[in-house]
Order: sequence, then C-alpha cells, then structure tokens
Amino acid sequence: MAWDVRLDVDDNDRSVWAETALQADPPVSLAGDCAADVVVIGAGFTGLSTAYELSRRHPDRRVVVLDARRVGNGASGRNGGMALNWINGVEVRDSARARSVWDATQRGLAWIDAVIREHALQVPFHRAGCLETYTDVARAEAAHAKVERLQEWGIPVRYLSGAALAERTRAVGVVGAVEDPTAGQLHGLSLVRGLTGVLRARGVSVFEDSPVVRLETGRMHTVTTPGGSVRAPWLVLATNGYSPSLGFFRTGVFPLHSHVIATEPLGRERLAAIGWGATAGFTDDLDRIAYASLSQDGRLLFGGGGNPAYDYYYGNRMRVPHEPTAQYAYVAKRLRAYFPGAEDVRITHTWSGTLGITLHRVCSMGILGEHRNILYGLGYSGHGVVLANLAGQVLADFYDDNHDRWKAMPFYFRRIDGMIPPDPIRWLGYQLFTRLTGRSPRRYEADG
Repeated sequence: MAWDVRLDVDDNDRSVWAETALQADPPVSLAGDCAADVVVIGAGFTGLSTAYELSRRHPDRRVVVLDARRVGNGASGRNGGMALNWINGVEVRDSARARSVWDATQRGLAWIDAVIREHALQVPFHRAGCLETYTDVARAEAAHAKVERLQEWGIPVRYLSGAALAERTRAVGVVGAVEDPTAGQLHGLSLVRGLTGVLRARGVSVFEDSPVVRLETGRMHTVTTPGGSVRAPWLVLATNGYSPSLGFFRTGVFPLHSHVIATEPLGRERLAAIGWGATAGFTDDLDRIAYASLSQDGRLLFGGGGNPAYDYYYGNRMRVPHEPTAQYAYVAKRLRAYFPGAEDVRITHTWSGTLGITLHRVCSMGILGEHRNILYGLGYSGHGVVLANLAGQVLADFYDDNHDRWKAMPFYFRRIDGMIPPDPIRWLGYQLFTRLTGRSPRRYEADG
C-alpha cells in the first residue's frame, strides 16, 4: 500500500526546553537511496528509544531514523516535562493489575535513569515526586481511600492533607493530594539530543529535515523523502499524533494541541513565597487538567486548565494556524489562580505541544500490516514522557517476537481505530461538545 504524504509540522514557537537543551549536532538530511533492516519514522521518545534498544540487541543490523524537522521537534521537546507513573485511561481495581501497570511504568522511569547514567548524559531528570491534587472534597476522600488500597498492594504512594500537603504545595483551592515519590520532571529535548549522539556512535543513521513524502508498505517498505529513500523489511511508526498524516490511525488518534507557558527563573525564597513547595510537579483533578512542574533552573511551567488551553484543528492540522495569544493568557490566568503570589512573575516562554489522544485515553502498542512488519506505539494521551520511552523496550521485544511480558498490559495491541469519526464530523463534534460541557470527548471503558 502506498501513501503520498503532506506532513504539516509546526516548528515556529520555541519551548523553554529549546533554550536550555544540550547543544544539537548539525542536522544531516537523507541524501540518496539506501537499504536498512529497520526504518524508523519519528525522532522523538518512541523512535529513539526503539532505535536504542534495537541497536543494543542487534548491533549487526542497520537502523535508519527519519524526522521531518529536528530531533525532538514534536511532543518530546514540547511537553510539560512531567515523568509520571500509570497509564492514562486505566483505572486499576485489583492488586495484580495495579502491580503490573505500576511495574511497567517504573520500568520506563528506570530506563530513562539508566540511559542517562550509563552514557553520562547531561540531562536534567529531577525525581522529587509529583502530586495529583484535588479541588473537590468528595473526590479527595475517594482518592484517600484509593491510596489506602494501593498501599496495601505495595504501591508507595501516600495521601497528603493539612500540614503535609502545605509542605508540598499551597495552591489555592487544593484540599488534598496523592503524592508519587518516584515521579519527577525530565528535560526531554536534552534526552533525545543525547540519545542521538549515542545512536550515531553506534552506527545508527539519524536523518533530520527529511520529511516523508511517500510511503509504500508491504513485505519490503519504501520510505521516500525529498532527498532520497530507505528500503527496509521493518517499519517503526513513531509519529504519535502525526500518524494520521501518514495514513495510519485516522479514526483512532487525534492531535490535541496543549498550550504551555514558562516563567522567569525563580529563587528558592520566591518559590516558597508563591506557595510552590517541595515537589517536582502537579496535576489537578479537572476533566481538562491543569499541570505544572518546576525546572532545575527554577522556572514554573504551566499548561492546560480548560477549554481555551487545548485546541483541535480541522483536518488533523499539526501547525498552529495562528498566534494563540488568548490561549496563553488563559493558561497564565489559571497559573495565577492557583498561585496568586505569582501575579507579577514574568512569563518568558510560550509554546504549543501536541498530544496524541485516543477516545478512551489508553495508548496502544502493537504490530500492523499484512506481513506483520510495522511496529507502532502511540496515543499516550498526556503520559508520553514515560510511556513513549517504555515503548522502545516493548517494540524491540515485538521485533524479537517476544510478547509474553506485555500481553497482560492494557496497551498491548489495544484497539483504537474506528472510534473517532472523520472530519468534518470530528471537528464539529469536538467544538460542540467542549463548548457545551467544558469537557473533552471521551469514551469510558471498563479496564481492571
């Protein structure tokens, strides 16, 4: 099967990560035709973690990675930095499910930590714990009861209220919180840039500024860019929210743009006066969540918080079609609602990051194609910092025909296609639903 591709990628707004990341190597674009054992489309967390695992396990095989712009230009370099446990969309109801999901995401966090240490990468990875905060008493009480169950099952989370909560955050309106001491904040752009250097030293070809203009799939795949082509028997789709532009998962995933702001660097005393406290980050309990994290140079990053903070553009458009000034102003207002003491803090960076969203919010990792030779991982729905890096281990296991340790996971070959209607129904439905309800469209599914 062949697709002619027009991949519309936004590279205009610069995140705070781009200003503070490891220096990037000069870009190398694909020039000419070549053959490989595996061709990977997408040089973000999913693509580079998969290339890393494949090159580690099979150093004799040629892996080629292609990216339309620069390494980490997509969600991997434009997120809020929060490295979280759990799988979005999965509500654990028994000890076996809780342990399996927890252990999987712990494996993702451990992989990030191990790669940084093994290769001495100068990548900030601040694991001071993150909070899931509650602004409603009933929801807080339910969270407290859930924490007690999780603790019985051996999950090291704890419920915070009163003085313990005040040590972590004095955000206005927060009545309780669940603390995960193993979570934190990751400088994702520095990670993928560091991984790129490691991969190139191993002989993996990472080509930037090489957008896919034609994709032919079959027993042997051919991926064509403006400068050349790659032929390989295995293809890795590491494009998350961009995947519909390549002809895949058009009714399974849609790109939702989340707007993010960052403040000037704040000293310890100023952070304490604002009410930040000893945490790497937090999310709230609202349907369209707000999230915040603290960078290692003392900047508050804040995103989301309501309808204006999230956008879906007609036709799966990836490029933000306008300067979203009103959206950034809304996000700043939400930040200052939680922390009124930040009223005079200067906002220095604004950017948009693209989430790959599924209707049930559960991601999917699996194999496609008539010849079962297309690996994919996508739809992380806001938990991609950990899950997309975990995907490298998962997809490399699938490549090795080793499925056993993943078969019980909620994301294993999870069905996502066929759930989201095409445009214009999709765009109209999204606009109507969000404006009338203030919520994001979602289909709830029972998942133990």
